[in-house]
Amino acid sequence: MRISEMNWMMVEEYLKRDDRCVLPLGSTEQHAYLSLSVDSILAERLAIEVAEQAGVPVFPVVARDILDALAEHRFKRILIVNGHGGNTPAQGLVGEWIADHPGTRVKFHNWWNAPKTWAQVEAIDPVASHASWMENFPWTRLEKVTMPSEQKPEVDMNHLRQLDPKELRTYLKDGNWGGVYQRSDEEMMKIWRVAVQETVELLNNDWAK
Repeated sequence: MRISEMNWMMVEEYLKRDDRCVLPLGSTEQHAYLSLSVDSILAERLAIEVAEQAGVPVFPVVARDILDALAEHRFKRILIVNGHGGNTPAQGLVGEWIADHPGTRVKFHNWWNAPKTWAQVEAIDPVASHASWMENFPWTRLEKVTMPSEQKPEVDMNHLRQLDPKELRTYLKDGNWGGVYQRSDEEMMKIWRVAVQETVELLNNDWAK
């Protein structure tokens, strides 16, 4: 159900029976020893797996708002799968956008800290943060890059918020905000399965009319 594998006639036919779609929202930024595209990779992969289960079209990952275009093409229930904490302010803009587009519903889903997913993260290791093990999936690692073996102390968030970009880089060093750098793939897949199922449930249920 990737939009890139559909033509306009297939999309038009789909819209006769359903008006939902999934829009992954990502970012490009440092993630310690992981890919610079971690936020985009995870948001897009989750969106694709959810869309495949639900039989719903999924758009390419973007780092900007395309809600107007989706609404104009008659998608009325849009699930934004967000993979980057810095995009969270867009949630407020989505609320304003909905007010100007009656009949269209948008859910903004921060997949990594959704209740069930975050509970699974904490069950495995409560010391988890940006660029630590909790974002270290097989598909966000880079080949021939060795992870540090130690656990990095958690950053002081109050101090972090007072720093300018140069000071922030010096303070964070490699970019991990706290925690070990890697855990077992078995543990990571437990988190991923919960995240996919939680997102499927969000896509399938409780669209306010």
